[in-house]
Amino acid sequence: MSSDNSDIGKLETDVEIKASAEQFHNMFRHKPHHVTHASSEKIQGCELHEGEWGKVGSVLYWNYFHEGKAKVAKEIVEAIDEEKNLITFKVIEGDLMEHYKSIKFTIQATPKSEGQLGSVIHWTIEYEKHHDEILDPHSMLEFAAELTKDLETHLLEDTS
Repeated sequence: MSSDNSDIGKLETDVEIKASAEQFHNMFRHKPHHVTHASSEKIQGCELHEGEWGKVGSVLYWNYFHEGKAKVAKEIVEAIDEEKNLITFKVIEGDLMEHYKSIKFTIQATPKSEGQLGSVIHWTIEYEKHHDEILDPHSMLEFAAELTKDLETHLLEDTS
């Protein structure tokens, strides 16, 4: 068995949106259960299993639709940085664990430069695969980018 750690990886993408960084961050931090309203085709539900909405250590249970199948993920809120509009979710159970020993999603919303409306949403997926035949989670990154655009539409409708 090789130990070149090709099983460990990190994927990142940026998505520009017209909504504010605070609006986007607050949706994932305080109201992830509202994500279903913004993107019902992708997210069918988000329940709080332990803790409180918006607190580190809280456990969320997601029902989502990915690659043509209904799937589930149980995640713990691992980190929140209010100043940086950053939140990290670590998957602890669910469909993704069939392929990955560990996988976590970090979402950071950064306001655009002075005088520009909107923000840039930076997604990072860090993962360790069970073995190197498993594909990197590019489709999850694409899913996250599409979800970001759905949330943008919802947040802009919310403010008008």
